[in-house]
Amino acid sequence: MGPPTHWGFGEAPVTNSTIDLVRLAAMDSVRAARLLKGVRDAALAGQEPPVDPRPVIEASWDRMLRSGVDPDHDFRAGLLALEDIEERRRTSPLREIMPLLRDGLVSIADAAQHIMVVADADGRVLWREGHSSVLRKADGHGFELGADWRESTVGTNGVGTPLVVRRPVQVFSAEHFVRTHHSWTCAGSPVTDPRDGRLIGVVDVSGPVDTMHPATLALVHSVTRLAEAELRQRHQRSLDRMRSVAAPLLSRIPGRALAVDENGWTAAVTGMPHVDRVPLPRSVSAGRTWLAPLGECEVEQLPGGGWLLRLDPAAHDLGAGGAPTVVLDLSGARHSTLTVSGGAGTWTHDLSPRHAELLYVLASHPAGRTAPELASDLFGDPARAVTVRAELSRVRRYLAGLIEHRPYRFREGVQLRVLLPDDPSDLLPHSLAPAVARGRGARVP
Repeated sequence: MGPPTHWGFGEAPVTNSTIDLVRLAAMDSVRAARLLKGVRDAALAGQEPPVDPRPVIEASWDRMLRSGVDPDHDFRAGLLALEDIEERRRTSPLREIMPLLRDGLVSIADAAQHIMVVADADGRVLWREGHSSVLRKADGHGFELGADWRESTVGTNGVGTPLVVRRPVQVFSAEHFVRTHHSWTCAGSPVTDPRDGRLIGVVDVSGPVDTMHPATLALVHSVTRLAEAELRQRHQRSLDRMRSVAAPLLSRIPGRALAVDENGWTAAVTGMPHVDRVPLPRSVSAGRTWLAPLGECEVEQLPGGGWLLRLDPAAHDLGAGGAPTVVLDLSGARHSTLTVSGGAGTWTHDLSPRHAELLYVLASHPAGRTAPELASDLFGDPARAVTVRAELSRVRRYLAGLIEHRPYRFREGVQLRVLLPDDPSDLLPHSLAPAVARGRGARVP
């Protein structure tokens, strides 16, 4: 936006057309906040700002303007009742990693006059710990237990914005869309459950603006990655326990069968090659069903949890008996789904962010794309073709022959429907892929 502007910190002026957190941290907090206020005021007025906001902040402000969030008055949705908070804590996978989060962040946050906040995937604050005086200040901002801190409720912030973009975000002073939060700084990192790829919440460290440090975000991100690793190790131990029960059971079953946990991860197999995971539909129940990539199966509940899957010797593709229908639903801000219907039934799968991007690009190019072309579409770098091939190998496992290669494309005869957001700007808001940016109508270098 406009020519580079000179703005200084320390002894010498610096030329930069985009705000940088490291430079902001080196400035006096009052000057930095004043600079950001000028940027925000210009953006809200539709004028050229003195320097460009960071892209992640600019994109969030754009969402706020289009959704009608009031930039001058905060909005506080009703707090959850104490019993509702306790129920969410009890059922959340976040509960399993709270000891690790406390060990990694609370003492540091307390010493730096910050607080640690842990919210679920709905943006509801479930835990708050840290410096007592900062906790009282947080109460004044409505940053309380049970509060709703989704971006669509309270504007750009370190809880709601990472939930939308699905990556770590630091928000400083007037980068908050709502003016009443400008005395605050926060750094949040989303947490993904490695067992099913589901976004389960966000970990945030917040405090007064004069306590901002650019390394805070790296610290929060590192601790959340350790927490995800802890969930992964717990899951492996659970699979090992399940294997000790399932392996003797499978040894007595003729034909092809496998035992999987609630998320489809394989504990034991018989009569067939090992598969790491079977993508299960949203709801699984005992009986006959179609599962990618196995075909028709008889599903039985296992004692202690998980499922026994017996494969039909004559199992056939979902698309057998007629042209399959594929519905790629990208209309939601938080979840993307794929539904396949055919002669053997209907199957719905929640897509990971990367697979949603891949299938969107393939749907946009019916004639197909090579791996280097897809690498350019997703990363802006054709040299990352190996990464694309690995991801597409995973996609093709659960799409049971509906994706062809050389080039990659949907199989001829597939009836494909793509559901997009009403506003193109809301397409896959987490994505940084050049092809998705073009789909939003953004200029791509």
